[in-house]
Parts: sequence; C-alpha cells; structure tokens
Amino acid sequence: MGRYLPIEDHGLIGDLQTAALVGADGSIDWFCLPRFDSPSVFGALLDDQRGGRFRVAPATGPYTVKQMYLPDTAILITRFLTEGGVGEVVDFMPPATGPSATDNHRLGRMLRCVRGRIEFDVELSPRFDYGRRAHKTHVTDHGVVFESDGMTLTVHLVREPGDEHLLQLRSADEGGLYVGLTLDAGQVRGVVLESAAAGPPREIRVAEFERMFDDTNRFWRRWLSRSTYRGRWREMLQRSAITLKLMTYAPSGALVAAPTAGLPEQVGGERNWDYRYTWVRDASFSVYALLGMGFTDEAAAFSQWLRDRVEENVGGVGGPLNIMYRVDGSSDLVEESLGHWEGYRGSGPVRIGNGAADQLQLDIYGEALDSIYFADQFGLRAGHRGWRSMTTMLDWLVDNWDQPEEGIWETRGGRQDFTYGRLMSWVAFDRGIRLAQSNSRPGAVGKWLTERDRIYDQIMDRGWHPDRRAFVQQYGSDVLDSSLLRMSTVGFIAPQDPMWLATLETMDTELVSDSLVYRYNPSASPDGLRGSEGTFSLCTFNYVDALVRAGRPDQARLVFEKMLTYANHVGLFSEEIGPSGEQLGNFPQAFTHLALIDCAITLNEALDRRPLLASAPAAPGGLLRETVGRANGSS
Repeated sequence: MGRYLPIEDHGLIGDLQTAALVGADGSIDWFCLPRFDSPSVFGALLDDQRGGRFRVAPATGPYTVKQMYLPDTAILITRFLTEGGVGEVVDFMPPATGPSATDNHRLGRMLRCVRGRIEFDVELSPRFDYGRRAHKTHVTDHGVVFESDGMTLTVHLVREPGDEHLLQLRSADEGGLYVGLTLDAGQVRGVVLESAAAGPPREIRVAEFERMFDDTNRFWRRWLSRSTYRGRWREMLQRSAITLKLMTYAPSGALVAAPTAGLPEQVGGERNWDYRYTWVRDASFSVYALLGMGFTDEAAAFSQWLRDRVEENVGGVGGPLNIMYRVDGSSDLVEESLGHWEGYRGSGPVRIGNGAADQLQLDIYGEALDSIYFADQFGLRAGHRGWRSMTTMLDWLVDNWDQPEEGIWETRGGRQDFTYGRLMSWVAFDRGIRLAQSNSRPGAVGKWLTERDRIYDQIMDRGWHPDRRAFVQQYGSDVLDSSLLRMSTVGFIAPQDPMWLATLETMDTELVSDSLVYRYNPSASPDGLRGSEGTFSLCTFNYVDALVRAGRPDQARLVFEKMLTYANHVGLFSEEIGPSGEQLGNFPQAFTHLALIDCAITLNEALDRRPLLASAPAAPGGLLRETVGRANGSS
C-alpha cells in the first residue's frame, strides 16, 4: 500500500463547480466531472490500479519535490528539483463563475523549466464512472480525445511550431496516453484537459495559455482582496477562505463538505463516507466564517440556498429539512459501494452516496436558525416567504424536538436522546423568537418561548451528570461529547458558570490529547461501526473558542498555534488527525476550515482586548456572536 500518497500530500484546485486533488508527486489522482458529486474520471486516490490518473513527473531521478500555492490564489505549483535542472508543473482551472451549471471545464497543466534542462514524463489514463465504463482513445496531430458513454475528455497540446523534437508520443492505447517532453530553461509548454469540448483537439500557443493562466490568477487575487480581515494569522485564514471558495458550487451557492469520497477515518477501517454533498449544518456554519472575513456575497448565497431548502421542504416527509442535499438542491443520495475498488490503502468499502441523508438530526434546525439570525444582523434578511417557511419549521419542531435521533455525528447504532440535539433545538426557538421580535414578524412566539424554556430545564435536569460534573452526550449516560463545547458559544450557558467550567475541565481530562480533541469515546458509546478514529479537527477549533470564552486566552492561543502545525504543506486540513500527526478522513474538509476561521476571529478579538480582560470579569456568552467586531474582522 506504499504506492498511495499520504492524504495530506495533496493540494486542491478547482473552478467553482468541481475540483481536483494534485499529489506532491505531480499526479492528479481525484477529479470528478462535471460536478463535485459526479462520477470520477481520475480516482487513483481510492484505487491505484483501477482508478485512473494524470501524472507529470521527471523522467529520471533522483529528484526533490516542493509544492506551494501561488500567493493569494488557488493556482498550485509543484516544483521538481533535479541535478540537471528545475522544472515546475503549474496546475489551475479557469473559474466557471456563471449562474448556470456547465459540462465544459478546463484544467491547465503548465510545464516549465526554470533552470538547466528537465525531461518530463506525462501519463494520462482516465477511468470513467469510477472505472466502471470503458472508453476509446483517439489520437490526432494536436492532442487526444478520450470518449466514453456520456462523457468526452479532450486534451489540447500547448506548443509552438517546430516543437516536434520537444514532445514525443511514447505510446497511446485504450488505457491512456504516454508522452515525453524535454524543456530547457525558460521554455513553457503544457496541456489543457477539457470536458465536453465542442470540437477536435487543437494546438494552443503558449501566449494563449499564459493569458488563461493570467486570467485565473487575476480572478483569485481580486476575489481575495474583498477580505476585510486584518487580524493575526491572516495568511492562514485567507488560505482557508480560498479553500472554502474552491468547495463552493457557484450556480447554487452550495458548499460541499469535502470534494472527496471514501477517505478513511481509520486506515483499513470501514468509516469511509462520501462527503461531496451539502450539509445544512456546514452551510449554516459557513455564514459565520465568511461574514467574519467580509465575504458577504458568498454568505448571502449560502443563506439563500438554506432558505430555499427550508421553503422547498416544509411539510416534507420526516420534517421540514433533510440533513444534506446534492449541490443542485436535490436529495437523491442513495448509498452504494464500489466493490471493484480496493479503497485508499485497502480501506473498504468505498461508498458513494450517503445513507445518513435520511437520518433525523435535530441539531440542524438550531444551526440553520442561528445562521439566518446572524445573517439578519448584517442586513441579509429573509423575505415574507422565507419567514413563513421558518415559522412552519419551528411549529414542526414544537411537536418533534423531544424524541430520540441520530445526532450530529450521524451514528448508525440507533436513535438516542442526544444532548446536543436538544441544545440546538433550544437555539432554534431562541433565534426564532429574536427574529420575530427584532423584525416585528408574526409567529407563535408564546409557544416557541414555552418550548425553549422546557428544553432548558430538561437539559439542566437530564443532560447534566452530577457524578461526572459535566454535561454528557445523551440522557442516561456518562459519556462526554465535544459537540457540547458550543454550549457557551450559542449562549445557552454563561462561559463562567461553574457547571460549564466543570464540564470544560472534565473534557480537558478525557477528550483532549496534547491540544487535539476527540469527538467522543466510541468504545464507551457504541455508534454501530467497527474501529476507532483520530482526533476531530473541528472539535479542536471549537475547544479554542470555548477556552477563549471561559477567560483562558493564553491556553487557547497555545492550542490554536499547535493545531496550525498539523496543517499540510499548503495549509489544508482534512477531517481528523491520526496518532502520528497524519491527516485522516475526507480532504480538505469545509467543517475544519470554517471552524478555523471562526475561532481565530474570536481569539484575535480576545487578544486585542487583553488589557480590558485582565482588569474586568469576563462578559457572558456572546448571543450575537460579537456581531459588530465580526463585521470588521477585528475589534
């Protein structure tokens, strides 16, 4: 299994409708077309032999590899340093920013020699529909066409007249294309991979290719210039913002949880899920992070996507909302296994679709209403139809919050009375009341108020474990759960309340390992799956936020700085961190980068206020999530 790169040895490129992973070995080993949630055309990440790849690397060794992003962009540069020369592969995708979905996508691989001479080997071997469909290869003088049922990939060669001596076709068969390319210092050539091309391959001149590169560079720099964040860790937050933008489906404004499927939470285990969909929870959290950095257009798009789902699904079977959707808003996520693929380093089964889509997870209503309320404070207000849908959703929640559910972690061991689900139901009613009152909107406020207070009393009576001196994962258990780190963040409990400080102290002892935080202990609270998992990066960043609010900014900063050391070489995080510091789970993960931005803003503001905090008691939990400060990115 050593032929698989570590998960963290990848960078991400994309065009705002789909994305590709580029390994530090120069191989594109994950790429789905035409959307994030479409079947893969390169999938060597999940099966080295049958998945397909697009690899560029020096023809001979030894060589050293360095990888970086062009500053302030999503353009990835992989540098190969050999004894005879230094070469670069510059990977980029011109953004598809229009309001409509398209089947036409371009991926540019610019090959250049910056010192001496270098010979590249190029291997292009697609495997359509997760390797389940055969294809035909058509070679022309200017490129190649790979044709499968329902999908065409066209490869255009970037070259100048008289280049025949530089570029040599090694071989071409039904499997793929193999090319050799020799460049001297200063020379630039490359290939453009295009889906749904409206014609045969054509010869692209270097000047045209460089204009394509310049346009992509300009797009990302202009987009990032809209950031209003001026606080600490600016470069890390900007990289997280670009990563989130790369995972956004422009036609609908939806944010996928990750651009990958099947990457394991434990190598060799069965906790391998498809995350190429939009969770209501993730979309809700994105509003905080993006508004905090000044990206109001993206936050508005996510808010509109969320309101559309509320309007479409009110009165639906099982309640007003599904927990996740495809990027176009549809909800067909039937789960199946790709039995012909071995999985990343033998981690099977490889699942596509997601069977958790039909679960009951009560926390999503609180997260949705909290983000809508937060956006409302910035002037992103729902119209009449949106408000009516929200009131219907809250009226449904009145009758349904007090029941077992699967919970935030999508357990498959049966429904339970999860404390976090009750907590976020409390948030849903609280934010609905506030929205109605602040905007003078009609609604059953008295009924919502009654249910809000019932939940509060129930959590205090049944969610608190007096012997553990902590709030616990589910009623009747003594298991801790780091999802409850958000109790003070959402304003349910004051961050200096003795019950909360005791909970935090107990979590410090049992869930925190050298600053990294586990979700919960699967052996103590069976979740219906075999095996274990790493620490959950979202929870580590939530822990930072909780420490800040509890008046422990110095400890929070140390935890945060330690966590940043687990980012990969280009600043990306997956879902989890393994025992040896390796990244686990789908990559990169939106949840992690959202939480990074959110807690960094909170921590930055606390450090700026340090003289005041040193001489005054800590303020109660921020019900408005420090809205005014978030608008400017710093206090």
